[in-house]
Amino acid sequence: MSEKLEALPRGWFEVQLYEAIDIHDYERQPVNNSERNSRIEGKTTESLYPYYGATGQVGWIDDYLSNEDSVLLGEDGAPFLDPYKDKAYLVAGKYWVNNHAHILRGHKNLVNNKFICYQLNILDYADFVSGTTRLKLTKSALEKLPFRICPHREQSRIVEKLEELLSDLDNGVEELKAAQTKLTQYRQSLLKSAVEGSLTEQWREENAVTITETGEQLLERILKERRSRWETQKLAEFKAKGQTPPKNWQDKYPEPVQPDTSELPELPEGWVWASLDMLISSIEAGKSFKCLERHPVYDEYGVVKVSAVTWGEYDELESKTCTRKDYENDSVLIKQGDFLFSRANTTELVGACVIAERVTKKIMLSDKILRINFIEDSIKYWLLQFLRSQWGRQQIEAAASGNQASMKNISQGKLKGFTVPLPSKDEIYKVEGDLFSAFENIQKSSAEAEITQRTLLAQRKNILKDAFAGKLVPQDPNDEPASVLLEKIQAERAERAKLAKSKPKAAKKKAGSRVTIMDKLENVLKNKDDWMDAQEAFKACGVTDGTDTDRIEELYAELRRLDQAGRLEVERHGNYDMIKLKGE
Repeated sequence: MSEKLEALPRGWFEVQLYEAIDIHDYERQPVNNSERNSRIEGKTTESLYPYYGATGQVGWIDDYLSNEDSVLLGEDGAPFLDPYKDKAYLVAGKYWVNNHAHILRGHKNLVNNKFICYQLNILDYADFVSGTTRLKLTKSALEKLPFRICPHREQSRIVEKLEELLSDLDNGVEELKAAQTKLTQYRQSLLKSAVEGSLTEQWREENAVTITETGEQLLERILKERRSRWETQKLAEFKAKGQTPPKNWQDKYPEPVQPDTSELPELPEGWVWASLDMLISSIEAGKSFKCLERHPVYDEYGVVKVSAVTWGEYDELESKTCTRKDYENDSVLIKQGDFLFSRANTTELVGACVIAERVTKKIMLSDKILRINFIEDSIKYWLLQFLRSQWGRQQIEAAASGNQASMKNISQGKLKGFTVPLPSKDEIYKVEGDLFSAFENIQKSSAEAEITQRTLLAQRKNILKDAFAGKLVPQDPNDEPASVLLEKIQAERAERAKLAKSKPKAAKKKAGSRVTIMDKLENVLKNKDDWMDAQEAFKACGVTDGTDTDRIEELYAELRRLDQAGRLEVERHGNYDMIKLKGE
């Protein structure tokens, strides 16, 4: 369990999972996306079946492998170490499971599937999963999970009480999640109205006579300053080399990229379109080299990781430690107030940008995290919000390229070509104030919703803890104890194994003879193309006295699937079943 629980009530037992629950992993079969897409093309959802993975449905498929209520528990890709997230879920009807989830079932009238599912979502998996970046719960580890079993009637009472108590809690959590989604949507709505000018429309009308500099005038001043800085830099270079500036040297000034406004909407009065290249003095980048996978401490130099720049704030702890003195470079250290842009990142985070607020460590830029320097520092916040808006995001996605679906890149050339609306500086300050205030309220509301959600999830965890400590519902001394359930489970399993072994033994092979063993019953029946003793069909699939029970159950499952699909004919001949495939 996720916490050490008290002694179990009378009539309860703690066993290893395999002792109480059947594992049906032989029913799993992965199918890649392209094959599934080709199989479902042109078909309606009503004619398809759910295709399940580690944490839920991941698509559809045109056939099914299972047709019994089950509990699916992630094998890999599940949030095993998050105490507030589910690792198991219930499925019913006809469905297909890939190889990322284990298939579990309780014996009918012995172990309740809902009882299993609730308990699996309160277990502590820390000692049972392996791996680093993607945790995995192997079948052998699954079998050893601790599982608490109580009388069957008490299981039903526990499930009924849990559904009553958790219903309101779960509804509350869903409402909080919906509220947070609405806050995110509201934030995007504010950004949209800000960069389009509707947020400050009334302000412009009321302050038209007091605006000292239009967006067009601001851009003109920025461009003059841009050229002036270039000329100052070139003169300094000539002087350092002891050279006299050549005639017409100013003609070599690199003119900025012009914005393409052919398909852009009309801007509010006083605004103007500009390219990002017009507004910046430089773009700086660091280098990529091997570092220690930990953030630097004390006076160590570090290199920023892409995870340090998301759509939130700059996180200097998301960095690696530089171990080579010759790579330490103060000129590319991140400073407070720097505008950082994620040039290479995942599809969702490429183009993410932040203004570094909290800087206490010596962290250098990398080749993937750029620093953009602006001619007019006061427009930095405006550019930040524009790039976070839908307009900005559209340009980022259009500029991002890369062969990998999960990793994209934006070149500096494409970045400079981004088109930006520019209002007056007075209006920029007004937008900054309005957005800062609104975002502060959104953040506060979101934080409050997060705290409340965590409180509800903690309550949920405590209720589940009580349930599997035997405290949620009273025990009934008349209930059949769990020890009897376990005996019945073992008896059922023994009977199945006995039936499997009772089939006639295979005849000894004559010298030099060869017997072809096939993996699938379907192939055996196709090859026979006539009535066949079911036991003989199993033998043709390699079933002998020592065959593993899982293999036998796998063949029985295939037999059920063929029957459910209407592809099998069965006739009883004395004590044996004769089977064959229907003519196709």
